[in-house]
Amino acid sequence: RPFTIFKFRTMKMDADSDVHKNHLKDLIGGNRVLTKLDDEKDGRLIPFARLIRKSCLDELPQLYNVLKGEMSLVGPRPLLSYEVEEFTVWQRQRMHTLPGMTGLWQVSGKNRLTFCQMMRLDARYSRKASFIMDLIIFLKTIPAIIGQVMDSVLRKLACPDLQKEGKKVSFLNRSLSDLVRQFFL
Repeated sequence: RPFTIFKFRTMKMDADSDVHKNHLKDLIGGNRVLTKLDDEKDGRLIPFARLIRKSCLDELPQLYNVLKGEMSLVGPRPLLSYEVEEFTVWQRQRMHTLPGMTGLWQVSGKNRLTFCQMMRLDARYSRKASFIMDLIIFLKTIPAIIGQVMDSVLRKLACPDLQKEGKKVSFLNRSLSDLVRQFFL
């Protein structure tokens, strides 16, 4: 059921939502790795928005949604209404459980996976959710966030010229977030 998701604002008030809608259609239609629009130069963002988003600080107000019972700490990410309109029947399985602040997709590779892989993980969580599974996902969340932030920072420090050209850079052929996950898990 629809509800208002609370987040800290990271976009300008007059931001064009069609940019996100078109990006989403491209991701759903293609079988390529998920990319976020803010990985690129996005003029719709306010200052420090990338850092706020990478560290997931923008999502802290969703704790209010959890307290209201609209969300859970663990579950598939909440959806915007125009996202749901693009889903096939099997992809809607992910909506059979409360949305969460963190989930199986977020700790299993997040933006290194394709849209279809994300949907399979979310549908699997929806079918097999349990207290133990939630606990494991919850414990993997902090290392995943730390790895995501550190990976982003180190990639920019390692090859700033390639970042300006928009090329993806692998830090020592191994992502720091993978190293953090191995160390903590």
